Amino acid sequence: MRRWPAILACVLALGALPGRAAVETTQPAWREITFREIPWPFPRDGWPAGRAFRCNDGECGGVEVYIRPKLGFCNCDIGVADDDEVDRVSDLDLISSRFAPLRTGEPIRVADMAGRVRAYELRMPDNVRHAAVGIAVSQRCDLFVAVAHGAATAGEVQRFVTTFVETNEIRRWVQTAMQMRP
Repeated sequence: MRRWPAILACVLALGALPGRAAVETTQPAWREITFREIPWPFPRDGWPAGRAFRCNDGECGGVEVYIRPKLGFCNCDIGVADDDEVDRVSDLDLISSRFAPLRTGEPIRVADMAGRVRAYELRMPDNVRHAAVGIAVSQRCDLFVAVAHGAATAGEVQRFVTTFVETNEIRRWVQTAMQMRP
């Protein structure tokens, strides 16, 4: 007889799990957040202008993403080997010259290219602090960079930008811009 309350509690708990899962999966997924293309906001430099995107959805903290290839710019033998290279090439300095890494970077793959991703704190020209993420990946001697920043946390910015650059539209554009075979 004493087992009945315990068994009943287990059955009720297990019965509640599918309902909870259904509620969580019906919440708006962050993958549904849309970025819209905006004009490239930076002055000309030694590389062609890339593409720029902004998320105005309230859940993304106003994240902006800037992507572009830098053909013939990478170490042909080892590619993007360390965080110092991500610091140098990921275009953070176009947003603000005042940036500091938050932690050691980590390996990443974008459109079948290997490289590194690293999180930063940016101090914007108006002294507002933003989280930022720099990505640098390579194929042969060519480099693809993405940098994103916004009022979201560094982890959220990284999640937004890494998923964004893996969308089919951006993957196709990267492959074309990098002159890769699909």
